Amino acid sequence: MAIRSPIIVVLGHVDAGKTSLLDRIRNTSIINKEAGEMTQHIGATEVSIEVIKNISKTLLNIYKFELKIPSLLFIDTPGHEAFSNLRKRGGSVSDFAIIVVDILEGFQKQTYEAIEICKNLKIPFLIALNKIDRIDGWKPNNEKPFIETIKQQDQKVQAKLDEYVYNIVVKLYEFGFDSDRYDRIKDFRKQVAIIPLSARTGEGIPDLLLLISGLSQRFLEEKLKINVEGSGIGVILERKEEKGIGDVIDIILYDGRIKKGDKIAFLTRNGVKYAKIKSLLKPQNLTDIRFAKNKFNEINEVYAAAGIRIVADNLEDALPGSTIYVFNKDEELKDIENRLKADISDIIFNTDKEGIVVKSDTLGSLEVLTRLLKERNIPIKKADIGDIEKNDIDIALSMKEKNIEYAVIVGFNVRISKNAEDIVKNNNVKIIISDIIYDLAEKIDNYIKDIKSNKEKILGSLPVIGKIYVIENNVFRRSNPAIVGVEVLEGKIVKEVYLMNQSGRIVGKILAIQKEKRNLDYAYKKDKVAISIEDAIVGRNLFEKDILYTYITEKDYRTFKNYREILDEDQKNILKEIANIFRKENPSWGL
Repeated sequence: MAIRSPIIVVLGHVDAGKTSLLDRIRNTSIINKEAGEMTQHIGATEVSIEVIKNISKTLLNIYKFELKIPSLLFIDTPGHEAFSNLRKRGGSVSDFAIIVVDILEGFQKQTYEAIEICKNLKIPFLIALNKIDRIDGWKPNNEKPFIETIKQQDQKVQAKLDEYVYNIVVKLYEFGFDSDRYDRIKDFRKQVAIIPLSARTGEGIPDLLLLISGLSQRFLEEKLKINVEGSGIGVILERKEEKGIGDVIDIILYDGRIKKGDKIAFLTRNGVKYAKIKSLLKPQNLTDIRFAKNKFNEINEVYAAAGIRIVADNLEDALPGSTIYVFNKDEELKDIENRLKADISDIIFNTDKEGIVVKSDTLGSLEVLTRLLKERNIPIKKADIGDIEKNDIDIALSMKEKNIEYAVIVGFNVRISKNAEDIVKNNNVKIIISDIIYDLAEKIDNYIKDIKSNKEKILGSLPVIGKIYVIENNVFRRSNPAIVGVEVLEGKIVKEVYLMNQSGRIVGKILAIQKEKRNLDYAYKKDKVAISIEDAIVGRNLFEKDILYTYITEKDYRTFKNYREILDEDQKNILKEIANIFRKENPSWGL
């Protein structure tokens, strides 16, 4: 078994310096290319171990350990969308994540999202604490390791840096992670490493490259083992149409090998699809890519880990985030089909249960979003890929009748289709759209809390519901008003509510409630009290052993029904019995 290159993703908030960090890694690699190759892939940059050794030679002399991995494969598209598409069933293709944090700004919205996703998918990560050169009084030492440049700083500057590091330690602790500055850590299995660096000056970059290489080699060795002669397995990062070529897919190959002429299987919205590879494309060297008219070289085969472009027929509806399998024998198909179908059934679904509608642009982002929502105990009725359509609006509208808090559509990186726009305007459907997954989860959280709070206010404005029993031999006055002893069986009663009998006829209005000669505003379940009832006459419309209910209108019943998830069991039982009474004469009452 060979060891492949670890796949590294770079995450963080906008403007934290993700792109600058990747550019610095690329540029540093070009400068050091005489020490070894720096290969450009589709969607990725491969930095050879020789380059890393050359950049980090000072640190290697200090720490004295041998690097055995062939290279590091950095995913070039920084951001959470690319990260979420690096998926496989039950986890991620990513081996390691660098979360870039602006040292002056600290944690921001997308920082929280990045950590949430890493935690969710169990991806090891470290913090690249960027822009140390912006600390007041910092003396830059271009390209130097952090452990060297920190020694050149004044004590006040070192103390200020420690303050910034401590702020990050506190934030990570809130997520359940112990952490520290990397050069102070004794056991990297127990603590998240924080590497202060500057993408602008290159300070700390040697530490970053060496630490990722060392940690990947030490703790991810089993995951990195591959069968180089085995059939290739990868993940689709992107599908696009290239002028003069047609449909192409960009993939990250993370196991085995893939050859020109191989057959591949992948997912579409309508199930499994197959294609035969016409061409495998890989970019020319990075130094040429900016100037060359033909940016790509055609290759015959490639081994994991690699970023490549596939040209084939039948790719027009390939799903980003789908696993892609190479197969050369038809007998392999059944197993591959089953694996792909099982994969999509976990992510795209439409159930009969109550819940919200979730739409996203790719499989990967949909998977992450649904997982975050489920963690928050937010039920999902439908999860699918694509823009928000009329059918999604219809589902949300149907939820209004059943459970108003779930009458909402959540969309990540999607739009409202033209055929759905008018329905949205005319029906006041709640739609929450964002291009930040963590932000979406937070917004839906707050929306549901607001709805629940509003529900409680609405319920407070609705009639009290209760069920009482007229106690035998407890008639204190027969009329004007009738005064009888009752026991509250379920719910509660209050002054000024009307009572009805088991035929649905109104008996009268409660004028007063007393217990042991004390006037009460309410009486609750199991209370035995005396009540006076206006318009009731014992022996005519009120009898001992009667079961009475508080009277509600059909409109009130429907409102209660919309908010039934915050009703207790007694209230639900009372409403059910009241509905059954009225439906004897009107079968559609309350429906």
